[in-house]
Amino acid sequence: MQSIPIATACTIYHKFFCEINLDAYDPYLVAMSSIYLAGKVEEQHLRTRDIINVSNRYFNPSSEPLELDSRFWELRDSIVQCELLMLRVLRFQVSFQHPHKYLLHYLISLKNWLNRYSWQRTPISVTAWALLRDSYHGGLCLRFRAQHLAVAVLYLALQVYGVEVPAESEAEKPWWQPLAHIILLSLDLTALRIFYVWNCTIFVLL
Repeated sequence: MQSIPIATACTIYHKFFCEINLDAYDPYLVAMSSIYLAGKVEEQHLRTRDIINVSNRYFNPSSEPLELDSRFWELRDSIVQCELLMLRVLRFQVSFQHPHKYLLHYLISLKNWLNRYSWQRTPISVTAWALLRDSYHGGLCLRFRAQHLAVAVLYLALQVYGVEVPAESEAEKPWWQPLAHIILLSLDLTALRIFYVWNCTIFVLL
């Protein structure tokens, strides 16, 4: 899946469980249905069979693809029924504005501001994209505006590598304020929450 459908799937998942108790439904079934629905929303249609087989392989690494037996068809029907439930719970509001286009614009602007050596020797772009991707492990996509998330991951990436934007100390406003119209307190809070989600993600993976 491409980055936008993945982001949409994560947003659908988090938004659904904001409306419904986490214990009421199987989160893995909801996750599969979120992927299936996101593929439709973002016009990257995925076959339910592929979603089922990939999910099954993830939870059972040594297993073979499921046979087209009663178990498979029951799971497929469950995904479709769960998709319909999610649409009703979310009142069919499953289109979202994501930070990706903003981050791309901000990175292009920042690349033009920085000297070539600073840009090439530090993976600012790679880190910013990774932080944005990992931020979807939590519900930050529902709490903050897309522009604020984009500028926050870029701000955090610059802080990680100690890179300063040229002439920032002489400027009337910090570099990020004209881009996203966000105050410092909100930016620090957003960046802190992204960092917290990122730390939790690394801990789970370890």
